[in-house]
Amino acid sequence: MVHYADGKPLGDLTLRTLAMPSDANAAGDIFGGWVMAQMDLACGIRAAERAKGRVVTAAVKEMSFAKPMKIGDTLCIYTHVERVGRTSMTLKVEAWAQRYLSDLMEKVTHADFVMVALDGEGKPKPVPAES
Repeated sequence: MVHYADGKPLGDLTLRTLAMPSDANAAGDIFGGWVMAQMDLACGIRAAERAKGRVVTAAVKEMSFAKPMKIGDTLCIYTHVERVGRTSMTLKVEAWAQRYLSDLMEKVTHADFVMVALDGEGKPKPVPAES
């Protein structure tokens, strides 16, 4: 059974991936940019499902790293659609590390991502109502 050290994650588990040596610096800490890229991928998945089509990242609001990721940790990204505007969505995103060979889960970072729905020509389009 998983033990959450920092409360429970907000949102739905959208992406899980393993932190590998190629994602780390010489000290074995995973690059923050790699974690952020995984968060962006997860937002793209969730926002595209909600928009029923193509989306792009318009903005990432403040992000700071509370704890490091290490080689072998499993990165778990949770997303929640917080707000839907006419053509954009704001998603709350949390990155959690399931520590290597452990049931311990710790929150690594969180941020708000703003995603914009696009039409076939790459222009903003309205986000459809939820079905």
